Amino acid sequence: MSRAVEDRNRRMLQARDTMDRAFAQPLDVPALARVAHVSPAHFSRQFRETFGETPHRYLQRRRVERAMELLRETDRPVTEICLDVGFCSLGTFSRTFRDIVGEPPSRYRERFAAGGAALRVPACWAMAWLRPAG
Repeated sequence: MSRAVEDRNRRMLQARDTMDRAFAQPLDVPALARVAHVSPAHFSRQFRETFGETPHRYLQRRRVERAMELLRETDRPVTEICLDVGFCSLGTFSRTFRDIVGEPPSRYRERFAAGGAALRVPACWAMAWLRPAG
């Protein structure tokens, strides 16, 4: 691998790590591009080329993953979880959650309340199994 490719990958990983750490914060492409030291347009192209999805989709998926965990493990209201994971609108959160997970947040929670509470599996296995595709 060439030095230029290694540098690009490192910069993209830094931006993705920022998204992983600060997913609940308002993050936009220009801010993430500054982390990667590239222009916003270049950042979007490079991120998609490196990780196979747009920065916006990655951030949405990361937020939904955290919401899934909170829905399974707490009894906090869905609206509160929506805001805590970085969504500004319950409608956008619900639509995005349904698009990624395949069911609305309330149904997801009900499914785990009905049968998931009795099922105890290691957290690492559960995360791998429950991670939304694409």
